[in-house]
Amino acid sequence: MTTRSTLRRPRAAVGLALVGALALAGCASNDATAAKTTASATGDSGSGSGLKEPDLNGDGKVVIGVLSPGDINDHGYYQSFVDGADAYAKTQGWTVIKRGSVPVNDALTAARALCQQHVDMIALGASELKNAIPAAEEAVCAKTAWYVPSSANIDQTPKIMLSADDPNQSMLVAGYAAGLKMKAAGDTKAGFITGAKADFSVAAANAFLAGIREVVPKAQLATTYTGDFNDSAKAKEATQAQISQGAKVIYPYLGGATDASAQLANGSKVLTLTPGTDRCDSTSPKYDISVIFSPGDYFQAALKEFAKNNLKMGTTRTWQLGVDPYPTVKICDPKGDQAAQLAAFIKKIGSKEIDPAAEVKRLG
Repeated sequence: MTTRSTLRRPRAAVGLALVGALALAGCASNDATAAKTTASATGDSGSGSGLKEPDLNGDGKVVIGVLSPGDINDHGYYQSFVDGADAYAKTQGWTVIKRGSVPVNDALTAARALCQQHVDMIALGASELKNAIPAAEEAVCAKTAWYVPSSANIDQTPKIMLSADDPNQSMLVAGYAAGLKMKAAGDTKAGFITGAKADFSVAAANAFLAGIREVVPKAQLATTYTGDFNDSAKAKEATQAQISQGAKVIYPYLGGATDASAQLANGSKVLTLTPGTDRCDSTSPKYDISVIFSPGDYFQAALKEFAKNNLKMGTTRTWQLGVDPYPTVKICDPKGDQAAQLAAFIKKIGSKEIDPAAEVKRLG
């Protein structure tokens, strides 16, 4: 999705965040007005190259190439990205070429291979594949637009469009929502399970804890780094350990291993959260809170602009919680005034009455 984009990447979550993570919106009504966009580095319209979108190479067809570092059938963050592309491409008669589980060291080669297949756009599913970006400057990719989830270690160039959100926002609110549930039940222990111990995953855990402490000041968070976002066996082992330690809420901030963790938590009546997508309708496993920073929603909005020759390379688009439709957080089965409290907290972030970064520093 931070997560993601930077946070986002479990964006998932979270380049989570989930990094990833990221970000353009999925609602057409906000295409023109939502979020903040920097000026084009080239000053040109559309791609910034003088080429007309979406058929940049002029071969009479539109082909979108997607590269993802994760499992594109994970029912979560990574899959949402390709699902978003597939859904919109189908309405336009476009073709999507997608490749999942791309090793970081193979990203550049994979991008060149897509350009050789005459794709009009290359979209990276998460910022882990930043090694692919130099291909944007090569002749083989001269007639190709680039959609890249933003991250602190990715520089803006005239050849790419960066998609961004603030992972502190959604993770703080995720914690706040969990805190509301914990306070109602009299609980003080929560768990956070993720893959690699990296800057974005550590930051995500800190923001989640800060959000919980907004409601339950003495709350404690057990954080486990399994080393792998997709290893279900490791995720279940970590989940069971945290349940044994008394965690009443567990956030599986993972990729392909998300459902395995949540299913085990369900069996012990431990509450769970999603890393990026809205799964309040899911029954197996069941999720109690949807933390929504789905890269598929952001990417769909980018594709809508691409279809209108409006997607500008050399720009960054940043989406704001409490202002734009995504990112956001919802409690699946709110009790009493929990939904109203959550909405008020989100509104304060959108109006800048609450500074997520300051809250994380104070409480995380």
